[in-house]
Amino acid sequence: MTNGSFFVEPQKGEIVLAQILVDHLTFAYEGSFDNIFEDVSFSIDTNWRLGFLGRNGKGKTTFLNLLLGKYEYSGSIVTSSAFDYFPYSVTQGQMQLPAADFLEHWKASCEFWRVLVELDQLRGSAEVLYRPFRTLSLGERTKVMLAVLFSGENDFLLIDEPTNHLDQMSRENVKDYLASKKGFILVSHDRDLLDACTDHVLVLNRKSIDVQAGNFSVWWENKQRRDQFARAENEKHTKEIGKLKQSAAQKAQWADRNEQTKIGFDPVKDHDRFIDTRAYIGAKTKKAQSRVSQMQKRIEREIAEKEGLLTDLEEPADLKLMPLRHHKERLIHIRELSAVYEGAIRPVFSDLTFDLMQGERVALHGENGCGKSTLIKLILQKAGMGQEVQETCALPGRQESGTGMGLPVTESGVCETAAGLVISYINQDTSMLKGNIQAFCRARGLDESLFCAILRQLDMERVQFLKNMEDYSEGQKKKVLIAASLLTPAHLYIWDEPLNYIDVFSRIQIERLLLTHQPTMLFVEHDVRFREQIATKTIEFS
Repeated sequence: MTNGSFFVEPQKGEIVLAQILVDHLTFAYEGSFDNIFEDVSFSIDTNWRLGFLGRNGKGKTTFLNLLLGKYEYSGSIVTSSAFDYFPYSVTQGQMQLPAADFLEHWKASCEFWRVLVELDQLRGSAEVLYRPFRTLSLGERTKVMLAVLFSGENDFLLIDEPTNHLDQMSRENVKDYLASKKGFILVSHDRDLLDACTDHVLVLNRKSIDVQAGNFSVWWENKQRRDQFARAENEKHTKEIGKLKQSAAQKAQWADRNEQTKIGFDPVKDHDRFIDTRAYIGAKTKKAQSRVSQMQKRIEREIAEKEGLLTDLEEPADLKLMPLRHHKERLIHIRELSAVYEGAIRPVFSDLTFDLMQGERVALHGENGCGKSTLIKLILQKAGMGQEVQETCALPGRQESGTGMGLPVTESGVCETAAGLVISYINQDTSMLKGNIQAFCRARGLDESLFCAILRQLDMERVQFLKNMEDYSEGQKKKVLIAASLLTPAHLYIWDEPLNYIDVFSRIQIERLLLTHQPTMLFVEHDVRFREQIATKTIEFS
């Protein structure tokens, strides 16, 4: 396997094109039978704001790592640009230090004053550079990393899903910031972010790669038109193939009947026929058989053309859900509820009041750390799902205090759930997913064949079912949790940031599912478009 070149030194007097040229790229992970990329060629301009789209597991992060030179491949990647990658890795030792102490470990050419300028554009405070990194919120960490990333000059920047786990305000800051920049690839499944920040898209289709001018919405509109045309052409080809098959069958029957008349005849019935007519009938039959053979070849060409039209067609399967009907209309009753963690002075939230009625889809909305996940875990605990709380109640940067099955919080006010409430829960954390699919289904009492069928409908390849889940991408892990929830009949579906890392096509597929089956839901999701489509009511956390 030969390595393509990354940095091409220009010769004296040579004009350097600001492009990345990918030529006949083929790559597969060691030990894998399937190629991630196979004989792929395209070019992109390093002055673009490039959105990078594709299904989970199709190779987006892999391609970024190929640009960084982390793997060997066949073909070539030719460019004069240097690359830098978001997010930076942070060691355990660095977590205890302020970012100001290790910025140069992330980016050797980093100048502190430029980081301050970029941080200001991100509406961040300089003081975050002097606090231990572990104490920063996810939004603050993202801002520091982006400020360092953009503090250099002439780098082409590889930005891999910068808004996962960020609240709406942090997302808006990142969106405004990236919209003012250029010279990057942005891997994201957030449609709002892609529309605001990109002027070109690079799309990994099922069997091809598109490079197109415009943002996500422009590309999606064009794709819908192309798909509609492909369906119409497919229908036309299918009808034509049917007619050809019918005609070929008729001619084949005629040829067979005539072939049978070459030998033997009744002189009384066939008084006008002689032995000499055998050669004539044989020649005529041969011509008919030749026409049948030509028709068969044409049919094969038509079928191949039809398959070519449909090779990149996205036809997401209609997912199914089996919500249960509860005998009570009010499933959750919250009145003046407050919660404070042990050792904390201020409550994580206070005076929260709302009801969740059967058939409602209630979105919890607010900044990171405002108590959305804490409320969800309190509700799970009240509904008797103590094991789920025990497995997931440890929050980032917070130590458990040995409270058994409960959360380490003191609550006041009313938090009640309907008796006998069955809840299907998706946790935002995927770190508990280990082992194979078979063991996962057995532990949760899920039908393995149905579970795998749902994963296939979410476009997960069958080869993934043979791997351990810790080797899945984050998007694939999320699909495991979503499939498990969809397969669990419930009165109430509680989903805590279910769409982090989930690709655009699957998001649209899940939206369609929820609007069709209209389950009762309580969910947290920072994807603006998903929330606007799905929520019947929004609870704002201050």
